[in-house]
Amino acid sequence: MTESYDVDDRPRGVRLPRRERRAQLMSAALEVFVAQGYHSAAMDDIAERAGVSKPVLYQHFPGKLELYLALLDASCDTMIANCRAALESTHDNKQRVAAAIDAFFGYVAHDTGAFRLVFESDLTNEPEVRAHVERVTIECAEMIAAVIGEDTGLPADASKLLAVSLVGMAQVSARFWLTEGGGLDREQAVALVSGLAWRGIRGYPLTD
Repeated sequence: MTESYDVDDRPRGVRLPRRERRAQLMSAALEVFVAQGYHSAAMDDIAERAGVSKPVLYQHFPGKLELYLALLDASCDTMIANCRAALESTHDNKQRVAAAIDAFFGYVAHDTGAFRLVFESDLTNEPEVRAHVERVTIECAEMIAAVIGEDTGLPADASKLLAVSLVGMAQVSARFWLTEGGGLDREQAVALVSGLAWRGIRGYPLTD
């Protein structure tokens, strides 16, 4: 499940432990960045949403980019962990494909909207942001490629290409479903996409 941060509803000025305050600030920042995008969001907006002064915000994050990267890190870690859990949830490869696809659909469907930071960032021209965003594809594909290579005996490069293709299919279809999916619920959408993916991947030879 995608990580979320609950904005603390205690009165303004209440002193929180550093870890709680950081989580509160990240929760407020996530809401502002998702709603406004990086360029339109201001540290003033984030401080106001969190119910703190700007100096308090700057005590934890020296600037807007650092705050954005911290959120991006948490969001990427969540998606990668979801993918890992999906692959480890079963040894049946058909079910593995469905679980991995569902991990992406569940991620974009989460009500925090955190996926927008990872898959729809308006700051991908920034090298650090681009590296964070690409990490999701790279690390998820590496995990999937390991399974493909083990089960098919395909070379590493071929397994990696197939894995990247599966990740791309899952990501793009999940985002499309969220905005243009019409009457399809999540279960129906996952069944369609995973069915397509499985019909393709099962055609590769199994090892002894």
